[in-house]
Amino acid sequence: MRSIGAGARTGSGGTELATAWTLPNLITIVRFLGVPLFVWFVMQQRYGAAVLVLVVVGSTDWVDGFVARRLQQVSTVGKWLDPLADRTAMIVVAVVFVVDGIAPAWFVWTIVVPDIILIINALVLFRGPLHLPVIMVGKIRTALLLVGAPLLLLHRVEGFGQDWILLVAQGVLAAGCVLHLIAFSAYFRAAHLRYRLERAEQQSCPS
Repeated sequence: MRSIGAGARTGSGGTELATAWTLPNLITIVRFLGVPLFVWFVMQQRYGAAVLVLVVVGSTDWVDGFVARRLQQVSTVGKWLDPLADRTAMIVVAVVFVVDGIAPAWFVWTIVVPDIILIINALVLFRGPLHLPVIMVGKIRTALLLVGAPLLLLHRVEGFGQDWILLVAQGVLAAGCVLHLIAFSAYFRAAHLRYRLERAEQQSCPS
């Protein structure tokens, strides 16, 4: 469940900090803590509170990237912790939405299956996680999902059951899912390209 898009930590051209104790990383941890809180609110059918948590989770994703660049606190830990927080939030929100009947089953499969394939692909090719540069499609995808999810949940809040909210939420989420598949394809190809380049470098080096 990065962004509302533009706050992704893609680097600032400066030196990456080795320490994990930075303000942006603390903000990212807040995003992690918001995920179980969101689940609990949905289980209690406190949808208004759950919407507020989702808004905070999405906002912290932009804020941590902005703060990292503004204060020159881009860190090695943050560059993998931030996308991990995104993936965790996105998957948990998708699963909870489907289990609670808020969204159809195709929503969770569209989100979860590509991520599982990318994880397995990285484990097979690189024997561990692979951290690729964030692409613009990925940023827009995440922004759409983090806007559409609260809107869809808002439709369940008393006083916000208008049909237009549901239609807008479904349209935004559908667009986010399409871009999720496009981003998946791009990351999958990028992983195999890096693998081929590394193999070529290894074979060209004298033994």
